[in-house]
Amino acid sequence: MKLTNLFCYVAAGLLLCACGSKKDNNAENMPKAAPVVSVVTAQAEDVEVTNTFTSNIEPYAINNIVSQTAGRIVSINAEVGSQVRKGQVLAKMDDVNLTKTRLQIINDSTELARLTELYNIGAVSQADYDLATLSLNLAKKTYYNLAENTYLRSPINGVVTARNYDKGDMYSMTQPIFVVQQIVPVKMLINVSESLFTQVDKGMEFDIEVEAYPGETFKGKVNLIYPTVSATTHTFPVEIVCQNSDQRLRPGMFARVTANFGMNHHVVVPDVAVVKQMGSGEHFIYVLQPDNTVKYTLVEIGKRLGSKYEIVSGINEGDVIVTSGQIRLKDGVAVQVKAEN
Repeated sequence: MKLTNLFCYVAAGLLLCACGSKKDNNAENMPKAAPVVSVVTAQAEDVEVTNTFTSNIEPYAINNIVSQTAGRIVSINAEVGSQVRKGQVLAKMDDVNLTKTRLQIINDSTELARLTELYNIGAVSQADYDLATLSLNLAKKTYYNLAENTYLRSPINGVVTARNYDKGDMYSMTQPIFVVQQIVPVKMLINVSESLFTQVDKGMEFDIEVEAYPGETFKGKVNLIYPTVSATTHTFPVEIVCQNSDQRLRPGMFARVTANFGMNHHVVVPDVAVVKQMGSGEHFIYVLQPDNTVKYTLVEIGKRLGSKYEIVSGINEGDVIVTSGQIRLKDGVAVQVKAEN
């Protein structure tokens, strides 16, 4: 009796295993549902061709205020941050040599006047007369030079950005007494790709943005185009000048400089259609084919336009592209297109 029961249990177990195996095979052989995707038709639009460059704002001119000779500083007439005008006296040096030269000019003038009277009556030789004239002219030139180096004036309109000495110091010619920078206007130097060499002209406008004034744009123009292209970087320097009449832009500020180089008629697609290839900088889009399969297509993206991307190459206007469901896709997979509401 027990042996008979054992056979029954074994038979039942084999029957259950066979049924389970058959059920599993049927599940594997059932066709999988095609992924459901959303699609749009790629459209072309006019897209501005803009390039943005980074630079630092620089003063239009920098002048180091120095004397040609060492000496005692008698007075200091400006401080760091002072606005100065062209010709304004910023410092005065000891004027002993200047006073000596002034007295020499007086003496030489008196002597030349005396010799002129004698020369006119033939009592003095031409050589003596010429020597006296030369001596007076030399004294005058020496005086003008000493005056420039005694009364130190600003050669430009600008702002004092450094003062390295105090009143009473002995000027040693190791560093300038003042540094004056012209900040009306200011300038920026940018390096432009050689592919744009023929598109940059003097007077061309650029937009300038700085972090100190978020959301504001300043205007600048091309002032100088360097005539050579770097063989290493394949760029050429361009100087941009901003009038900066309100002096809000200051030397050292980081700036982004943008210019419009015309228009391109390129395909523009929703940003959700563009997928970045993991582990690389490549981007791709799935393009729907007539047989309802998708094609993996590498694309070159351009500018971001809000919620869209400019596509420089890879797809054409009129291509039907996938905008959702890409996670289940691969090249050649058949899909179901989600019906529009």
